[in-house]
Amino acid sequence: MKKLVIAASLVVFGTAAASAADLAPSYYKAPPPMLSPLYNWSGFYAGINGGWGTSHNCWTRTATAGAAVLPVSEGCHDASGGTVGGQLGYRWQAGPWVFGLEAQGNWADFRGSNPSLLFGGLATNRTKIDAFGLFTGQVGYAWNNVLAYVKGGAAVTDNRFDGLSTIGGFVTDTAGSNTKWGGTVGAGIEYAFAPNWSAAVEYDHLFMGSDNYAFNTAGLATRNESIKQDADLVTVRVNYRFGGPVVARY
Repeated sequence: MKKLVIAASLVVFGTAAASAADLAPSYYKAPPPMLSPLYNWSGFYAGINGGWGTSHNCWTRTATAGAAVLPVSEGCHDASGGTVGGQLGYRWQAGPWVFGLEAQGNWADFRGSNPSLLFGGLATNRTKIDAFGLFTGQVGYAWNNVLAYVKGGAAVTDNRFDGLSTIGGFVTDTAGSNTKWGGTVGAGIEYAFAPNWSAAVEYDHLFMGSDNYAFNTAGLATRNESIKQDADLVTVRVNYRFGGPVVARY
């Protein structure tokens, strides 16, 4: 009898334990966290830009009709206007740091003039910048799809320097079109709004230095001018990046 009671008790206990196990909550391993994309700035890119620029030009007379004279200032003026162009470059990214090389070429319409201080306002000196180019290296820091960068390198401007008659406005002498080389530094901030598209705002300063130019009229030497030039540019840029996949991260 005693054995029957023990056996019955074991059966009841086992049934109850099994029922309790069925009622106990089940625990599952949490799913892995969602992956968020990390923008990668590496790769070749090409784009367009447009904006505004101004150059500051100071003229100093150094010769008249081929004969050297003591340098005399003829005054300064700003040549300002619009610009549009394109850029081509390559970037590579190491952690949050981004390094790059870029070539940029722009058409420009920067114009300005001032009456010469030598002739009581009867003669006017005029500067026109028709184009410029920038060849730069870049260093930037990225916050995912936002990139802040600085740049520096070489700059070149295509200029035309003319003398005008203040009365009538006709050209009295000219140095023609000239290429002027210098340096540039700049900074910008760029935002990637799609996997391969980005937009930026950029500022550049051009240090073009001083160069001497010979003026003539009808082939006859009229004067020499040492012209010092620098420029400031503000442009909006849109780039398309080739390659450089978006990398997943936790």
